[in-house]
Amino acid sequence: MENTTKRYWRGIEELRNDPEFVKNAHREFADSSDITDGGGTYRRDFLKMLGFGVAAVSLAACEAPVRKVIPYLNKPVDVEPGIANWYASTFTDGGEYCSILVKTREGRPIKIEGNPQSSISQGGVGTRVHASVLSLYDNEKLRDPQKGGKKIEWTALDKEVAAGLASAQNIRIVSGTILSPTTKAVIEAFKAKYPSTVHVAYDASSAYGLTQVHGGQLPAFDFSKAKVIVSLDADFLGTWIAPDEFSKQWAAGRKLSSAKGGNKQMSRHYDFSTLMTLTGANADYRGRLKPSQSGLVASTLLRLVGGSSSTADVKVEFLEKAARDLKAAAPGTTLVVSGSNDPNVQVVVAEINRILGNYGTTIAGTSNYKQGNDAAFDGFVNDLKGGRVDAVLFYGANPVYDSPRGKEIADALARTKLSVSFSDRADETASLCQFIAPDSHYLESWGDAEPKPGFYSIVQPTISTIFNTRQAQASLLTWAGQNADYYEFLTQNWATNILKTASKEAWNKAVYEGVFEPAKGTVGAAPAVTGDLITALGKISGTYKASSTVLEFVPYEKVGMGTGSQANNPWLQEFPDPISKATWDNYAAISQATAKKLSVHQNDMVKLEIAGKEAIELPVLIQPGQTNDTVSVAIGYGRSKAGKAADGVGKNVFPWIKSVGAEIKVTPTGSQYKWGIGQTQTHNTVMARESVLQETILAKYQENVQAGRFIPKIQTSEGAKDATDITLWNGHEKKNHSWGMVIDLNLCTGCGSCVVSCQAENNVPVVGRKEVVMRREMHWIRIDRYYSSVQPKEGESVFQELETLEIASDNPEVVFQPMLCQHCSNAPCETVCPVLATTHSNEGLNQMTYNRCIGTRYCANNCPYKVRRFNWFKYFDEDRFPYHYNNDLGKMVINPEVTVRSRGVMEKCSFCVQRIQATKLAAKKERRRPYANEVQVACSQSCSTGAIIFGDMNNPESEISQILAVEQQGRAFHMLEEINVLPQISYLTKIRNKDEADSQAPHKEEKHKENEHKHPKSHV
Repeated sequence: MENTTKRYWRGIEELRNDPEFVKNAHREFADSSDITDGGGTYRRDFLKMLGFGVAAVSLAACEAPVRKVIPYLNKPVDVEPGIANWYASTFTDGGEYCSILVKTREGRPIKIEGNPQSSISQGGVGTRVHASVLSLYDNEKLRDPQKGGKKIEWTALDKEVAAGLASAQNIRIVSGTILSPTTKAVIEAFKAKYPSTVHVAYDASSAYGLTQVHGGQLPAFDFSKAKVIVSLDADFLGTWIAPDEFSKQWAAGRKLSSAKGGNKQMSRHYDFSTLMTLTGANADYRGRLKPSQSGLVASTLLRLVGGSSSTADVKVEFLEKAARDLKAAAPGTTLVVSGSNDPNVQVVVAEINRILGNYGTTIAGTSNYKQGNDAAFDGFVNDLKGGRVDAVLFYGANPVYDSPRGKEIADALARTKLSVSFSDRADETASLCQFIAPDSHYLESWGDAEPKPGFYSIVQPTISTIFNTRQAQASLLTWAGQNADYYEFLTQNWATNILKTASKEAWNKAVYEGVFEPAKGTVGAAPAVTGDLITALGKISGTYKASSTVLEFVPYEKVGMGTGSQANNPWLQEFPDPISKATWDNYAAISQATAKKLSVHQNDMVKLEIAGKEAIELPVLIQPGQTNDTVSVAIGYGRSKAGKAADGVGKNVFPWIKSVGAEIKVTPTGSQYKWGIGQTQTHNTVMARESVLQETILAKYQENVQAGRFIPKIQTSEGAKDATDITLWNGHEKKNHSWGMVIDLNLCTGCGSCVVSCQAENNVPVVGRKEVVMRREMHWIRIDRYYSSVQPKEGESVFQELETLEIASDNPEVVFQPMLCQHCSNAPCETVCPVLATTHSNEGLNQMTYNRCIGTRYCANNCPYKVRRFNWFKYFDEDRFPYHYNNDLGKMVINPEVTVRSRGVMEKCSFCVQRIQATKLAAKKERRRPYANEVQVACSQSCSTGAIIFGDMNNPESEISQILAVEQQGRAFHMLEEINVLPQISYLTKIRNKDEADSQAPHKEEKHKENEHKHPKSHV
């Protein structure tokens, strides 16, 4: 790399060389004696399940769904042992949306992939979508409807609920965002029967401020058309509104080619935020702000781009630079978005976009993702408390848990005459209702979705109902006195209002493809902006401050956990947060400077207090890049009635969600968090090796496509030679196929979708927080997150060096690097295995023969990439790991094409060899070679941005061959190329669209007072 003073580090402990980190850095595995149970037992009885469970799911898997479903690839639908069937369906969870393909084996859904037919999701799949297949087999779901916590028959429940509704004068249906047009039609039919019914929608993670200033509609954004992007606390690559869709659009503007005449232009992305989010981590420039400043940042930007602003200006790094770039861009080629739920801030942002000419280009049409109405929801709670609600039905909603007024709802529910929940379990809200009419899982259901006006998709069942559940729509139709057959209602609604034809062929085609969309390029008009700018600026002046010295609270949403609706899913609990790399917890995240100010350290327990709110205790996590004097805590945790994987994990901060920017008091309790926060990746150090990551800036890349490359030379008696010229190996011939991978660091956002996709495909076990703390996580692919900062130049004093280290964690740059088995041709693991359990194939695969492995772990010790995993226990059959494989219901998700590994066996990425073999066999039957890009491994298939490309490097028509033909003399490099292990995986250098002056040293800013203290020796 050109900038040899740049240092990469994985966490604060490595940056400071903490004694504990130094002590453990050389260890391959943790010493189990370091962690004790404190005298208590760790075994939990999670194996018991109701006797009906196994028989029910087996029966459901053997039977076809009640109605005729249309398999996506194979006809007819008859189940053939050993042959997978695929069905097009749709994932929705509140406002979350994804068109999907569901893989079933012997009638069991086991894997979810993206549907490339959808012009919205375009084949991308997020973490929660992948994990939702495991939620189908959740052992905590209700087996039958309930009354007062006891089983009741459906006929009895229907009779009592219908009687209660008939006598009710004020009925409320409370739901999250409903994307289904047919479900809305069912609700209208219900209203016709009960005219006093009012439907109230709310979102646990609200965007009401944004919809409020656009006439109640959510604008549709198109990041692919933006040359300059400015995000104001809007994590659109991680959690804001539709991150999978936005990631695909964002990546379109970041894709480069080293070919002669190839694209060498990319968008410039600014982020101004409090937290280090995925969006901030991927931005070219990131400025930090406190929540109390956010409104003034928007109004200052408005003035800087040429608008009228009467508010005080606020100084934020790179804000003026962003304004200059916005003004210099052509009209309609920029985009400014804000994650604020303050309508006054959104009015200002809308005015900025209007001045820049973005409405009609980068903002065009509307979306249906967020339909929640905060004002209507507050009205419902007030009516409930005032005794003005006779009956309430909760559909896809758990407001006792995930709304800031949950306690008020819980107290008032007992005074209603009738309360019904459609939850699939007795959750925090359902357990307080008189009746629970459990809804079926979406993989057991019929339905539809309309994520954008005129864009439709189908939900079809892939298995019959496992338990005695019933779709909520069928329950509403029953109580409305109509035909309870929801499938018939659905097909009639589509024939009348969507397809405009009763043709069975048209319906079957829609079910077969999974989507029904208008012609390409059909986009509606951008929503009109309402709200008065002068009034908004006045309210911003009275609410926000240019500077603040108090500690401020910031709630946020994690990429994996979301709002906690799938909190009982262990795949999501163990998914490492892309930024903190923490699993199984939420925590009080603070900056290093704030930690010193408060005299606290990582894993210290602290008491958090906000005026008027109940105090909570959480462990401290020191987060580089977080704004000083702020405390952030993730929502979605602290469940009490979700299930054994979720209950008691973390603390619930939904009661604090509207206290953004509120003063928070942090008091150390004097205790440490038992075992500590379970973080991945921070176990090892990269040892200052320059070839781990390679990056440059766009201007240098445009001059030289090999800019940023580190090309190692080995000194010999004959002079310097390339590392690949010196070897003791004879090499491996790959005459037929040579399977490999290219990973574009410019497109990888670090979202981690590939991690859960791999887990589902390859039966990767869940081990729990304690095992993660002991460095025993089992994921086959990890997303390494590296912070980087410029080190002092030679000759600077030690005090200058210490100060630079301190500033380094203030606002570091971030690079994400997917790391999996590199399938080396000169594999170090193969030379040390005493039993030939790991060998090399003639197609470039580093193979594991599980039944030959005796668990010496020599291969793991010899692997320079640390990508091998050791089964310390029989994870799928020991009750100390009570997560999913340890009950017969959870075992239904296991992929039969992949061996479930036992204790004492090493495992690692296999390049989804089962998929390679299946494709080769299918091609052989058809007397042909596999098509150029026919084989897709789990990680590449799930990547929304297209950062991971897999294929046959011996096939010149394959995408990977065509990319390497261009990039081998451009951006392509092998990690640790100097040790000449010849990986089958190539990375493409990270390119930042920064000015050269900004890439050479940390941004100069006013010196923080907290940096003026004497540095302790332990930081050296």
